Amino acid sequence: MKQNITGVLTAVVTTFDAQGAFHPAAQRQQVRRQLSAGNGIFCGGTNGEFFVLNEREKLAVTETCVDEVAGRAPVVAHIGEISTRETIRLGRQVARLGVDAVSAITPWFVPLKQEELITHYRQVADALETPLFLYNIPARTGNTLQPETVRALAAHPNIIGIKDSAGSYDSLSGFLQATQGVENFNVLNGPDSLIHQGFVDGCSACISGLANVAPQAINDIWRHFQAGDLETSRQAQENVTGLRTDLYNVAFSPAAVKKALALMGQDVGESRYAVRFSADEEQRIRQIVNQYLQ
Repeated sequence: MKQNITGVLTAVVTTFDAQGAFHPAAQRQQVRRQLSAGNGIFCGGTNGEFFVLNEREKLAVTETCVDEVAGRAPVVAHIGEISTRETIRLGRQVARLGVDAVSAITPWFVPLKQEELITHYRQVADALETPLFLYNIPARTGNTLQPETVRALAAHPNIIGIKDSAGSYDSLSGFLQATQGVENFNVLNGPDSLIHQGFVDGCSACISGLANVAPQAINDIWRHFQAGDLETSRQAQENVTGLRTDLYNVAFSPAAVKKALALMGQDVGESRYAVRFSADEEQRIRQIVNQYLQ
């Protein structure tokens, strides 16, 4: 691994132009916003709308992010596909672009046994030279990585951690407990509600979607924690609670985050998947932006 991956990595949105095509210049601007707040980049994930990008676009997004970061912060790229073969195919191409690590959600649509998930991830890790983070997001995939499964996978020299986006403290703490004492394996927190507690309990980093709209406010949680000021870190977490709950109550996070960014004057484009905001929903997001972000 090129550098130790700690702190805040923003699950950065993928920017589109008015015709819905990938917009590299706008992507660079979003990366610069995050770098100025001290955040690294997690690209091509859920907030990056990987599920509506083709392979060429996934590579273009990653290449743009890596080039703009230019070694100043960690860049982790998502490579998860529905099959082991396609995950490896994408992973090898992404690895050549110079990312610090890759991450892969479990295969989806078809339910898999834990031993099948172990085989899948071991084959991916064997095929890549770039370090791999597991990625648990069962609400979207239908497959859940169990703590004992993750402990078994943690023994692989090229599997360096897990991003847990199950959304519960029980899930996050289960992975932390199962891998306690395992060298060179880190747990990354996914839910924006658990950033502070994740750091307190031993997470090395968080992957934050909310940091798209509040890059400095999210980084403050890490910055104060790293400085040893746990109470101020906890307060920084509390400071984003209203924003998080109100915004995510409107819609699934990629679209809600993008709409908020657009209302803040950021050139990010519309989400590609089949989501449409009513006039009332857009007004609610505008009120949230005015209340918390202006």
